Amino acid sequence: AAGAAKVYVGARNPASASELVETHGGRVSVLRLDLQDPASIDVAVRDAPDVEILVNNGGVLKTANALSPDAFEALDFEVDVNVKGLMRVAQAFAPTLKRNGGGALVQLNSVASVKNFADFATYAASKAAAYSITQALRESLAGQNTLVVSVHPGPIETDMSRSAGFSDSDPPSVVADAIVDALREGTFHVFPDTMARDFWAAYRGFAEAIVEPSFAEA
Repeated sequence: AAGAAKVYVGARNPASASELVETHGGRVSVLRLDLQDPASIDVAVRDAPDVEILVNNGGVLKTANALSPDAFEALDFEVDVNVKGLMRVAQAFAPTLKRNGGGALVQLNSVASVKNFADFATYAASKAAAYSITQALRESLAGQNTLVVSVHPGPIETDMSRSAGFSDSDPPSVVADAIVDALREGTFHVFPDTMARDFWAAYRGFAEAIVEPSFAEA
């Protein structure tokens, strides 16, 4: 809707995106992409040489508090996807973005990046780490003119949110619209939905004074 000529959809199960292909025809191409499988990322880089905006939306959530017997297993899984997956994607696609003029890397983080919740302790820890890496990527990719955007939604009406027990969540469109606005405006932090905006109201001062400036500026 914002005017993209082509959209690549990365999915562990490409068949899950068949409805998008049917709806949008040749504007949508599906790639098999698994953030735990570096080989699949390399193939995606090969098959999508014209990418200018990369949205890393892959993420997993386990319901585990810090005292759960399975907390270590949950944390290992979430870090492998939510943190290492981000790094795998960024390392693989950075040369493509550079070659295509810089473009943008959009990382879907969470309000749990800045606030832990006991029942989702390991997930929040992984998202805090992903947010930290996103900050580093912003500085690392600035030299090649790549805009980095860190998106921090609250509960959104998705399969993940429903499985975690959230209801009456905002629709995914509010996140998509906020990302498009951030790309147009060159914004780093995006807190797109009702809950997220409350977080941003409290967090904004620290983010703008400490996180967003370079070290020399801070």
